Amino acid sequence: MQRTEIESLGEFGLIRRLTEQTVLRQPSSLLGIGDDAAVINPEGKRVVVSTDMLCEGVHFDLSYAPLKHLGYKAVAVNLSDICAMNALPTQVTVSIAVSSRFSVEALDELYAGVHKACAVYGVDLVGGDTSSSTSGLMITVTALGLVDGEQAVSRSGAKAGDLLVVTGELGGAYMGLQVLEREKVVFQSAPTAQPDLSGHEGILERQLKPEARTDVIRELADLELKPTSMIDISDGLASEVFHLCASSGLGVKLYEDKLPIDPHTYKTARDFNLDPTLCMLSGGEDYELLFTISQDDYEKARNHPKLSVIGHMLEDKDEKTLITKNGLETPLKAQGWDGIQQSNKAEES
Repeated sequence: MQRTEIESLGEFGLIRRLTEQTVLRQPSSLLGIGDDAAVINPEGKRVVVSTDMLCEGVHFDLSYAPLKHLGYKAVAVNLSDICAMNALPTQVTVSIAVSSRFSVEALDELYAGVHKACAVYGVDLVGGDTSSSTSGLMITVTALGLVDGEQAVSRSGAKAGDLLVVTGELGGAYMGLQVLEREKVVFQSAPTAQPDLSGHEGILERQLKPEARTDVIRELADLELKPTSMIDISDGLASEVFHLCASSGLGVKLYEDKLPIDPHTYKTARDFNLDPTLCMLSGGEDYELLFTISQDDYEKARNHPKLSVIGHMLEDKDEKTLITKNGLETPLKAQGWDGIQQSNKAEES
């Protein structure tokens, strides 16, 4: 396979190559790549901005993460932050720092994923930067979105009695990671062994190629259902519940039997001798949306196939309780991923 060194193109030549497929789809994108800065017309709406950095060895492992999937994921997880504000994403910028072990062809693969995500979500790549790195690959994505008038939702608007709602199903991304890590260990001890990934396609995709829930944001608007607070699930359900509680000054009661889990995720957790509930509470990287709604809006959410009501908010900010399947009350705990410390950090209510 041909290998083109990055130095042969130079910085501007590399940028041109990586962005030549860029298409502007959003009417709010007046000027994109090719100038000193992009020009965005918010069209009378409010602009929502989020930035995230992904570092090799901390946030991703290239021994099992394909570069195309990584490019897609880097965009999608940032768009998820925009969704968590009840906004729809419109533009992204992507900056990378790469070491000499990466070829131009490798970066083509990375940006193929970036462009694919932009096409799927209808967002515009409007800028970015490239730099050299002495320690692998780093990706920084800034996402922008637009939201009408007073429709933006923060983490701090919940009230006592509000219902806690989550989208989709939980724990799949974490179990996908467990499968990948298991096969990595096998490969390291026996490099000729073939990875055993069959049957796990769904949870592997949840880990390697997560999706932002723009569909839910559109459907909430159609239902005329505005959450009172919202966050996306990157560090694990329990950690995000704690964030909503802290921001709103409330407690919470969560019901184990209401937590949504796919049957294959449940079975895989059992196969790994893991507690499926713990995987849902602390696994992370599901990028589902967690939000609160007024009890008056319960009927709007009750029969929605993408929504699960899993608990409610309490006046007492010190009460954070999990009601188990057998009816016992236990303190809610979280063991979410801390990217800075590169370790699992235990939190308690």
